[in-house]
Amino acid sequence: MSNRHLARTLAMQTLYQWDFLGRPADRVDEMIRYIRDEFAPEFDDHEYVEATVRGVIEHAAEIDERLNHFATDWPVDTMTVVDRNVLRLGVYELVYVEGIPSKVAINEAIEIAKAFGGETSGKFVNGVLGAIFKDQVTHGHIKEADKEREAPSKAIPN
Repeated sequence: MSNRHLARTLAMQTLYQWDFLGRPADRVDEMIRYIRDEFAPEFDDHEYVEATVRGVIEHAAEIDERLNHFATDWPVDTMTVVDRNVLRLGVYELVYVEGIPSKVAINEAIEIAKAFGGETSGKFVNGVLGAIFKDQVTHGHIKEADKEREAPSKAIPN
């Protein structure tokens, strides 16, 4: 498992715990430490985990609004806790983190959904993030990281 994939997995596990416990803002540091100590005490990219968790939490209302718009049959509050937090992580990297190519953000979210979610979680995450990505391209919001790697139309996974 690559360092960045592990970092995303740790971030998703922290977000899961944060969401499951009612989104307590005052316990985020404790949750990050617990996940780190329990699952990856020797891991060396905890700064990425912390920045990602804090970024998702900071933008949670906007991310959830976007998810409600693009997953109209599955409002955020009806999604499983795993799917909801994998999608939050994916949207955060897709929309708010310029240095991560869209294809990477989508593919990583799909892989985490497959590992932790239900039987159809990977397809669900792919569909929602793919729709958000297409909307970004339609509105001319193309990341520099996408321009450098490949044409945006090739960035959507099958």
